[in-house]
Amino acid sequence: MLATAYSRRSVVAGMGGIAAGLGLARAGFAQSPAPPGTRTRLILLGTKGGPRPVGTRHAPAQVILVDNEAYVIDCGNGVAWQMTAAKVPLARLRHVFITHHHSDHNADYGNLLLLSWASGMQHRVDTWGPPPLSEMTRLYFEMNRVDIEGRIADVGWKDLRTLVVPHDVAGPGPVMQDDRIRVTAALVNHPPIVPSFAYRFDGPDRSIVISGDTTPSDNLVELARGADVLVHEAINLDGLERLVANTPNPAKSRAHQLGSHTPVAEAGKIATRAGVKTLVLSHLVPGDDPLITDRMWIDEARKTFAGEVILGRDLKEI
Repeated sequence: MLATAYSRRSVVAGMGGIAAGLGLARAGFAQSPAPPGTRTRLILLGTKGGPRPVGTRHAPAQVILVDNEAYVIDCGNGVAWQMTAAKVPLARLRHVFITHHHSDHNADYGNLLLLSWASGMQHRVDTWGPPPLSEMTRLYFEMNRVDIEGRIADVGWKDLRTLVVPHDVAGPGPVMQDDRIRVTAALVNHPPIVPSFAYRFDGPDRSIVISGDTTPSDNLVELARGADVLVHEAINLDGLERLVANTPNPAKSRAHQLGSHTPVAEAGKIATRAGVKTLVLSHLVPGDDPLITDRMWIDEARKTFAGEVILGRDLKEI
């Protein structure tokens, strides 16, 4: 049952990317935050795919705010710091959703809970994700038992271990619903990690879909049908060879990227098939290549999607 360094050439290229970004703004690609009065807001906290802390982008994470209550999706390294940078109080955390168990998506899962507690969170928080999320939560709290029990004794906080309620999401379908939002999961294809999920969030005035990591997926198309916003992972194939050349086993790294992720143009096809209004490119691979300009990402998506295309940036509100 489903539980509810860089060379001078690179520096110059990077400056070119900045200039290109300014050009995009003039061309109308720059996006302002959600209009005043919008109850369902999305902030991209981290937009770089992969676990390596390289470049200026953070690991994958985003927060959906409904009436300023926080629903976090994925917890890459630095998620708590990014929430603070986005001026989202950690104490407003209500739910956490993990798409799959790769370290760029769950490395700071426990840390987000601990640091939110240390920032004044004293209410129940539910967490959702593939098994063994419940066991991972228990083990994280055991690892930090000295800190947790010490602070309870010292300052009288409620026991974090009783505030967090983890749920193992075993399959697709409804995940949870409260008085602000309804969440639905779909299975996506991200070998060798099984299960991997995409999530749809239907708020009071907007619908937002987070793809998680996936190859082009029919399940995702159905999940995202008619959504306002689809945040989809994206690989830039031009930069793939440069990326894998710096890994311990380039051949296996290349095979993983091509067999587990989605090229930009394919993400555009998914958005077109689903009939979404806005496609947001995120979980960018490579996310730290100065030779890939903003316009390259967007132009590639526009080959297959005629709607609004937004290139994800850390702390960007949509």
